[in-house]
Amino acid sequence: MRYPQGGGLTVERQQFREELRLKAAERFAQGEASSLIAKDLRVSVRSVQRWRQAWDEGGPRALRSQGPASLPRLSEKQFAQLEAELAKGPAAHGWEDQRWTLARVKTVIGRRFHLTYTIQGVRKLLVRNGWSCQVPARRAVERDDEVVAGWVKEVWPCAEDSRR
Repeated sequence: MRYPQGGGLTVERQQFREELRLKAAERFAQGEASSLIAKDLRVSVRSVQRWRQAWDEGGPRALRSQGPASLPRLSEKQFAQLEAELAKGPAAHGWEDQRWTLARVKTVIGRRFHLTYTIQGVRKLLVRNGWSCQVPARRAVERDDEVVAGWVKEVWPCAEDSRR
């Protein structure tokens, strides 16, 4: 996963990046070239150019961290409620089988919290909160392992040979 639980950067990483920008601001004041600053701070020249533009417009204060880019649409309390709804199972929400799909979770979120998520947004929300995709072992109740083993030994080689 690219980011830690909760999404976005950790507080330490945000502070590290802010310190880089402020170091660059000190060097802007000294009139150093963007390429030299980029090389010393080990960042791209384009980043330094963007920082310089922000610094020109708003000074060092413009380079301070703005905090997280966005807040989660479901709060911690709401996600706990969603987990409780998911624990009830799909049958409790009107589906015949016992599979939770992303589309079904999206529907539950829409019904329960009146929020619209995309399928990928639902996946990101679940992964961010520690859920993982799991595929159930699809075995029919009527399955006879001995018959299957016999078919694999006797029938399958014949089908494989005829193709060649």
